[in-house]
Amino acid sequence: MSEDLNAALLEQAPDAIIYCDLQGRIERWNAAATALFGHGAAQALGQSLDIIIPERFRAAHWAGFDRAVASGQAKYHGQVLTTRAVHADGSKRYVDLSFGLIRDAAGEVIGVISVARPNSARAAADAGAQGKT
Repeated sequence: MSEDLNAALLEQAPDAIIYCDLQGRIERWNAAATALFGHGAAQALGQSLDIIIPERFRAAHWAGFDRAVASGQAKYHGQVLTTRAVHADGSKRYVDLSFGLIRDAAGEVIGVISVARPNSARAAADAGAQGKT
C-alpha cells in the first residue's frame, strides 16, 4: 500500500482514529476525531490523551493503559465500550470506543490505537431521563 493511500485511509475513515505512543501522547488524529472531540489535529498532536478523558476517569484509564502496554494484552481488546469523553468546549460526550495495541515487525508494543464514534442513543436516553424529573 502506498503512503498516500495509508494517509487517505486514516484521514477519510468515518470513525475517529487516534494513535498514541507508549506515554499516551497523540501521534495520529484524523478528521473524524476532530469532528467528535472538537480539537483540530494541530491542537491534538503531541498532547496527552487527557485532552479527551474526563478527569474522574483518568486514574483508571492510565492504570489500564500502563498495564496493557507492560503486559502486551489489552483487557478490552476487540470490545466496544460506551464511555464519556471530553469535547474541546468542555462538554461531556458519550462515545463508543474500541482500542488495541500496535506492534512492530518484531512483535513489540509500540503504541495504542483507539477508534471512536458518537453514541447518540445513550446521550438521547440520558437527555430524556433528565427531562422527566
